[in-house]
Amino acid sequence: MKPDFEKMNGLVPAVVQDVKTKQVLMLAYVNEEAYEKMLETGDTWFYSRSRNKLWHKGEESGHFQHIKGLYLDCDLDTIVIYVEQVGAACHTGSYSCFFNEVIPYDNSDFAHELYDLIEDRKVHPVEKSYTNYLLNEGIDKICKKVGEEATETVIAAKNSSKEDLIGEIGDLYYHVLVLMNAYGLTVDDVLDKLKERHKVTGNKKVFHTRGEI
Repeated sequence: MKPDFEKMNGLVPAVVQDVKTKQVLMLAYVNEEAYEKMLETGDTWFYSRSRNKLWHKGEESGHFQHIKGLYLDCDLDTIVIYVEQVGAACHTGSYSCFFNEVIPYDNSDFAHELYDLIEDRKVHPVEKSYTNYLLNEGIDKICKKVGEEATETVIAAKNSSKEDLIGEIGDLYYHVLVLMNAYGLTVDDVLDKLKERHKVTGNKKVFHTRGEI
C-alpha cells in the first residue's frame, strides 16, 4: 500500500507527530522518491517545494526524525508519521512548528519535551548552558543538586508557602530529569514502573513497632 501520488499531482501532505506525546510537530510534503527513502532508511524525507529538491530532515541541524509508525488516510492522499524527534522539529528552534496560538490549548507533554531538550544539550552543547554544566560536572554534582532541591522542597512545604513549593518542586523535577539522563534512564522507564506498581493493590509496607515479634 502506498499514497496515491498521481491523484495528488506527485506531492502528498505529511503530518509529523511525536510518538510519545502525539504533539503535531510539522507539516511537509512527500513525493514518491521521498516516500521510498523513508521506507528504506527509517528517517523522514520530504520534498521541498521552495528549493525543488529532496531533503532529509536533520541532515544539516542534526535534529533527525526516526520513524516509529506511518499511516495513510482512507483516501490514500495524506500521511501521518509518528517519530522519535531528536532536538527541535522547527527551524526556529521551537520543538514544534505549531506555536502561534490562535485559540490556546496546551496538549503538550512537557515532561518528555524537557527530557528531550536535556538530551539535545548533551548531543549539541550550548555555551553557558546550565544543563551542560551539570552534565559535564558529573553524577556527584547532579546528586548534590537533587539533594539540595529536595531539602528546599521540604522546607517550602513546612513553611506552608504554596508558591515557593511550586517553584521548588519545579527545580527538583528538572534536576531529577538531568540525573535520569546522566544514567541513561528515560521518562518512559519511570512511567512504566509507576504503571507496574499501580496494578498492584494492598502493597503498603508493614512496619514493626516495639513489642511486636
